[in-house]
Amino acid sequence: MLTQPTQLVASSDVGRRGSPSHGRLGNIYIAGAQRRRQPPPTRQHTSLTLSLPTQFEIQISPHNAPSPRGNRRGLRRRLRIPSEQSGGSCSRFTNTMDITQVLLAAQSHDGQIRTVAEGSLKQFQEQNFPHFLRTLSNELSNDEKPPESRRLAGILLKNSLDAKDSTRKEEFTQRWINVDPTVKSQVKGSLLMTLGSPAFQARRSSSQVIAKVAAIEIPHQGWPELIVNLLSNMTKPDTSPSLKQATLDALGYVCEEICPEDLEQDQVNAILTAVVQGMNHVENCSDVRLAAVKALYNALDFAETNFQNEVERNYIMKVVCETAMCKEADIRKAAFECLVSIASTYYDLLEPYMKTLFELTANVARVDEEPVALQAIEFWSTICDEEIAIQEDGQESDGVNSSCHFHFIEKALPLLVPMLLETLMKQEEDQDQDDGIWSISMSGGACLGLVARVVKDAIIPLVMPFIEGNITKPDWHSREAATFAFGSILEGPSVEKLVPLVNAGFDFLLNATKDQNNHVRDTTAWTLSRIFEFLHSPTRGFSVVTNANLPHVIEILLASVNDTPNVSEKICGALYFLAQGYEDAGSMSSVLTPYLGEIISALLTTADRSDSNNSKLCACAYETLNEIVRSSCISETLNITVQLLQEILRRLNQTFEIQITSSDDREKQSDLQALLCGVAQVILQKFSSCNEKSAILHFADQMMVLFLRVFSCNSSNVHEEAMLAIGALAYATGPEFVKYMPEFHKYLEMGLQNFEVYQVCCVSVGVVGDICHALDNKVLPYCDGILAALLKDLSSPELHCSVKPPILSCIGDIALTIGEHFEKYVPYTMPILQGAAELCSRMDLPDDDSIEYQNELRRSIFEAYSGILQGFKNSKSELMVPYASHIFQFVELVLKDNSRDESVTRAGVAMVGDLADALGPNIKLLFKNSNFHSELLGQCSQSDDEQLRETASWVQGVITRVLVS
Repeated sequence: MLTQPTQLVASSDVGRRGSPSHGRLGNIYIAGAQRRRQPPPTRQHTSLTLSLPTQFEIQISPHNAPSPRGNRRGLRRRLRIPSEQSGGSCSRFTNTMDITQVLLAAQSHDGQIRTVAEGSLKQFQEQNFPHFLRTLSNELSNDEKPPESRRLAGILLKNSLDAKDSTRKEEFTQRWINVDPTVKSQVKGSLLMTLGSPAFQARRSSSQVIAKVAAIEIPHQGWPELIVNLLSNMTKPDTSPSLKQATLDALGYVCEEICPEDLEQDQVNAILTAVVQGMNHVENCSDVRLAAVKALYNALDFAETNFQNEVERNYIMKVVCETAMCKEADIRKAAFECLVSIASTYYDLLEPYMKTLFELTANVARVDEEPVALQAIEFWSTICDEEIAIQEDGQESDGVNSSCHFHFIEKALPLLVPMLLETLMKQEEDQDQDDGIWSISMSGGACLGLVARVVKDAIIPLVMPFIEGNITKPDWHSREAATFAFGSILEGPSVEKLVPLVNAGFDFLLNATKDQNNHVRDTTAWTLSRIFEFLHSPTRGFSVVTNANLPHVIEILLASVNDTPNVSEKICGALYFLAQGYEDAGSMSSVLTPYLGEIISALLTTADRSDSNNSKLCACAYETLNEIVRSSCISETLNITVQLLQEILRRLNQTFEIQITSSDDREKQSDLQALLCGVAQVILQKFSSCNEKSAILHFADQMMVLFLRVFSCNSSNVHEEAMLAIGALAYATGPEFVKYMPEFHKYLEMGLQNFEVYQVCCVSVGVVGDICHALDNKVLPYCDGILAALLKDLSSPELHCSVKPPILSCIGDIALTIGEHFEKYVPYTMPILQGAAELCSRMDLPDDDSIEYQNELRRSIFEAYSGILQGFKNSKSELMVPYASHIFQFVELVLKDNSRDESVTRAGVAMVGDLADALGPNIKLLFKNSNFHSELLGQCSQSDDEQLRETASWVQGVITRVLVS
């Protein structure tokens, strides 16, 4: 039985999990393992002409926003904002009617009035931020002010304290910290007072701004009275329902903004007590209860200690489950969202409640309103996600840890699968026409697919009777549901179990592409794509596609690609996976050759269709075309591929003739250009793989002209694809690419300096490597510009940190390419590499993403050092002797760290060999005085990685020669 204590009490000290976000390295994106390089701007100097930075920056620091421009004298008079030249103070802004009028003007339909008002507000914020805060908080708290001005005041306050961009966020945080404590106290008081306003929007805005202030102050032990003040609103007997609702909103937003480590356990207990009491249906109205449930959702990460206490856990689960059965649908939905979060965060504590939770979710999935039912299904999808993760972790560690795997899905399987199959029959008539629709049947099918991944072969006998009983019924709902069920279970069960079933129904599915109902055809096409994805792998020795049935398969797919846009899109997916099965299949890919012309023609026609309301079908057609090229046997299809390249270039040229009359036209043009550049890139890569240089050179000039024209379009997506295509062209043309550098280098420099769209910068870095490979020592005249740009990138706090490891690797590529000529860059590059190495040793590692980023950074530093050492090996190696000790200490520190991944080990071991090989007897003492390399190489020689064993053997031989020299 679940019991109800009078309040939540702190239990024994249990370590919290949580998911801290403070102190992290920003929004980390791990670049691919492929080393990419970057193209050099054309600078023919004999020495560096730019002042190069020597500091490596990862952490983001503030930068100043540009000054506002334009004629604001009129509004300045009304706002009484002094100009910069007046030397006055913005404290003169005292007429409260002024700010109200300007806030209203900033929402005017008249663009000129709106622009002037926005500029004046921005100037006010920049010239006197404390008074700006105080004025807006007063506006927000004043119930006599218009709702429109109060609403905008709240938005401006919130936006002045937080930003998505990490650089601006840090700037805003520091700006608030620097505000006079008296002003901050006044602002906080106004915000807390606004929670009691009769205006809902003002209360909501205030609660959001309170959370933004709390996110800055609480991690630094500031605003200690906030939680006490908020909780007092919940305990006063005369507190109005609206104040309770706003207070709970604020508590929820605060929990969303901060980390579990930021609050003491007694504060967490008090918050949970207030929130759970707010969910009481006897004492509180529905608005308060909804706010309480939403607050609980945000507070669940803070409740680990409470969940470890059985009495407290029972009480929380009892209240949530009871709330999930209340009469208000929006509250039920919020309660199920809490259960979904609990399933993810506290999976290992759910066993006592699973019987109740199954009954609750099954009933809701069958009969409740769709928004609530979707969350009930999501609960089981979340349980599947947890168990899949446990199984995958177990495979990596040679066995599933039975102590943390409770097999909830396996235990519920006989009841869970029928419930999910029942949801598949609840299709919506327009579900295939709108990508934004997420219906009960879609959610049930997705969950069924996850169940199949968890229980594997055990799913088949539970689903096949449903399929067999419905696949031929007259009602399209039954046929579509049966097909959907079949497609959903194709990932998870063994090939041995699935192949006979697919073979038995393959012809039926192919014929179902002609079903009279669009929904059935759509799901059939999707199921075929799944079959080709999971059960068509000639290189692994199994495939449902044979030489005998391939002609019929191609015939069906080519006919169906002309179906309605939604069906055609799925058929493109089927063609994609059919072709992918033959990629890297050697001579087996020849079976596609007779059909290549027809497939290419059909896909080009599909890409041109005008009956599709969005560009998704066009993108699918071109992406499928890319896979067709990649999987083709080029020795047999050279002529067809050349013709395709001609057609792609013709289409790319035509895009410049599109009439642009709106932003939508510009977007469509950019998207099409990006897709066409992508196809050209794939064709170039295909030609390069088989040394078909003559075909490339024949079209090189035309391609380069078109790619450079694409850069004139103001779209980062197109720039990225065009840059990738140029990289492929450089790699393919080799030394002949040098003739394009005088014109191309300016676009390359623009790409390297594109901090705002960092993906373009990252791709530009990669193209440098392609150009180094292509030009070899002919790249030398452009290295000043390239290195200047790269080193500025590394020193910039504005550039996304994910771009910096590829830049370090790129420096190694350049050094390796130009050899002894890298000498003049050593004074600039080595301090930055040393700074990056020091950063690695003091990096906070709160989560797996941070560890991955650290490994990425370590590997790139090793690659940079290796490139420089190899470049100096035959000449001027003495330049690196002063740095040898630091390099040796870094590699020793990294290779003793067990958190490193295999790629770091390979790069580090190779770098040790390069160090010994390049510097020889000059560093004999380093190796003589250290034993770590012997232990490391001994471990590597026992590795399962053949490449690592070979590298270790080579390194051991080099070190031995150094020691006996």
